[in-house]
Amino acid sequence: MTDIRTHDLAQAKAARLLKKRTGSVSSALSNGTEHQSRRHKGYAASVSTVSYMDHPHDDDILKQTNQYENSYQLEPFTHFPVAEIGLILENILSSSLADVSYKPDECRKLTKLISDDIKSKVKELDIPRYKIICMVHIGELSNQGLRISSRCLWNAKFDTFSSFEYKNSSLFAVACVYGVYFE
Repeated sequence: MTDIRTHDLAQAKAARLLKKRTGSVSSALSNGTEHQSRRHKGYAASVSTVSYMDHPHDDDILKQTNQYENSYQLEPFTHFPVAEIGLILENILSSSLADVSYKPDECRKLTKLISDDIKSKVKELDIPRYKIICMVHIGELSNQGLRISSRCLWNAKFDTFSSFEYKNSSLFAVACVYGVYFE
């Protein structure tokens, strides 16, 4: 009895909100008592919407979710493997950019591909509780200077990074992987 009353109240509230927004109420919600005579309110008056609200299913009540307790682990069991990630960066950059000449549109797409490739290789290392952030910059090598910097809030005791620079005859690339410990 109370479920039906709750359902009717929710349906009436939905009809009022719909009427307020669009200026018309669907015939399914108003049981045919309102006619579409409110077309004078502009574009919204011509919109007719039907919505149904379901009763809560018994299946939803029976589903149990697992609740995990906090571990209160403030320090990592293993530290971020900077040397291994440096080798991954070196291998991917040298293999991906060996025969590439600088073209802005091609290099824009290549930075995304290389970044995704590096991130997937680093995630294969399965470093627990570290967020992995990967950034790749590719630019034309034409006697210019460039400074790349980044800032973030981190714990100097556990958070770290690994980077690698690559150059060929027409371009340079800088890849950085940040490991930020997630408490």
